[in-house]
Amino acid sequence: MTETRTYPQRPFLAVSAAIIRDGKVLAVRRARKPAINLYTMPGGVVETGETLFEAVQREVREETSLEIAPVALAGHREAIQRDPQGKVAMHFIIMCFAARWISGDIVLNEELDDARWLTLAELSGYKTTDGLAEIVGDAAKVLGVKV
Repeated sequence: MTETRTYPQRPFLAVSAAIIRDGKVLAVRRARKPAINLYTMPGGVVETGETLFEAVQREVREETSLEIAPVALAGHREAIQRDPQGKVAMHFIIMCFAARWISGDIVLNEELDDARWLTLAELSGYKTTDGLAEIVGDAAKVLGVKV
């Protein structure tokens, strides 16, 4: 049985990847709510039985066709949206990983409508999810690279 992600009974655990390649990070634009038209990192909800590394690799593969090597946790974010009456409409806990690109060319699925390899300075010119630049900076530190 698939649980609805709106008006949940509990938070959903999700993963994302700050994928670094040649000094740039992959930013993808969401084509669906709740983050429609915002640039963010590829990722999604962890499935039962998956490790966090397995989940982030699967989500990146499903959304972009890329193969990645997650290295370590770079941080986390909590995405909570309330309706006008104050009731929790959505609640995600997102574990954000620093990852290296391994192989593949970007082929987006229906959840995304754009993808760009950007430096951290370039990323500041885009409308992004909250805290994206900070997570990318933290991921670069984990990987020991400059973005």
